[in-house]
Amino acid sequence: MLTRELSRRLEDILGRENFSTRVEDLVLYAYDGTGEEHRPEAVAWPGSTAEVAAVVALAAEAGLPVVARGAGSGLTGGALPVAGGLVLAMSRFNRILSIDPANLTADVEPGVVTADFQAAVEKVGLFYPPDPASREFSTLGGNAAENAGGTRAVKYGVTRDYVLGLEAVLGTGEIVKTGVRTPKGVVGYDLTRLLVGSEGTLGIITRLTLRLLPKPQSKKTVAALFGDLNDAARVVAAITAQGIVPTTLEFMDRAALDCVQAYAGLALEPEDRALLLIETDGPEEQAASEAEAVIRLCQEMRARSVHKADTPAEAETLWQARRAISPALLKTAPGKFNEDIVVPRSRIPDMVAEIETIGAKRGVTIINFGHLGDGNIHTNVMYDPAEPGRREAAEFAVEDIFKATLAMGGTLSGEHGIGTAKSAYIGLELEPAVLDLMRRVKTAFDPKGILNPGKIFPKADRDGAA
Repeated sequence: MLTRELSRRLEDILGRENFSTRVEDLVLYAYDGTGEEHRPEAVAWPGSTAEVAAVVALAAEAGLPVVARGAGSGLTGGALPVAGGLVLAMSRFNRILSIDPANLTADVEPGVVTADFQAAVEKVGLFYPPDPASREFSTLGGNAAENAGGTRAVKYGVTRDYVLGLEAVLGTGEIVKTGVRTPKGVVGYDLTRLLVGSEGTLGIITRLTLRLLPKPQSKKTVAALFGDLNDAARVVAAITAQGIVPTTLEFMDRAALDCVQAYAGLALEPEDRALLLIETDGPEEQAASEAEAVIRLCQEMRARSVHKADTPAEAETLWQARRAISPALLKTAPGKFNEDIVVPRSRIPDMVAEIETIGAKRGVTIINFGHLGDGNIHTNVMYDPAEPGRREAAEFAVEDIFKATLAMGGTLSGEHGIGTAKSAYIGLELEPAVLDLMRRVKTAFDPKGILNPGKIFPKADRDGAA
């Protein structure tokens, strides 16, 4: 609990202007991308690692929960202060400290906006591949906390693949530096990869050393409409068989297309059931030849129409449509559960068919899109919270989808994390012994349990059960 004395001591560390218990600030930092509200007791804006360490040490002494927050764009409740306590808003940690073209690395603070960093490294001919749909406002620290992926993951991987090292404050207030600045390094346990994706439950990241790549010379974008998702899925296998690794391979089902038709500028026919967005990159000749090969394969797999973007502006229009799906979904219904399941690529048609069956069974609309190249489906269960029983029906549908996902050899989350939204279901995927080991790891990093409590583990843990 935040006492007057504790508030005074926190103000002494941070300065009065960087600590607030004002109602307007508490309301502002009570939300994230889920739309749920959990008000903290106070908000702090630290400006240095030393300040973060001092605040966390004091919070550990007092048993005060601490939740680190980037842009609050997460979709599973990772930034929600569900136990009250103190929100550490990392917006002052917004500097790109260095970009090293010779060694293909950069040092950054966690509050840097992803798109701003991408633009900065591209100015010097470099490339930072992780590309979440929220890149225009999400931060690098939040991306690391959730191990964000994005559209380019099929070729380039996810955030974890680009974090060489980091600085973090543990739940004791200790400052640790992990990882390396070199392409290789196997000295001791890989704590960097453990901290990335830990959702702020093991440490608060205050600095990142990121791996960069040379910027691809060229990229080509192809859009193809299909009358059957099975045909679209066959394209993936055909592309792989030809040794082509596309930068991105995205799909939208018909319901998703209906949401964004105005953005895409596509003339849809009733028979169009799925859209593929495929991008190739590399040297100009390679990107162009691979795009032509993709076009031929789409045509062979019975694409109803295939279109190649002729200009960067035309390609960007197509990608704006893809990125606009999530907000556009709210035109369908005011409430949604946005899940990010992953199944083996060959099972995507089976999974989408099963999702349709579940939607009919539960009487809810379900809209699908996502990363066909790596099997990551964003399945959105829509409902109107004003209608009695609709939220409950949607919750049953989510559980059905999770069980079907696991039955097909998949996983419950590809890039959004667990947070609070999926914590009740984590036991469907992870055995009790594995969960117990994770709890012991949590205790080693955060003995008092103050860092982002109420996340990842089932509710019984949050209620104090072993």
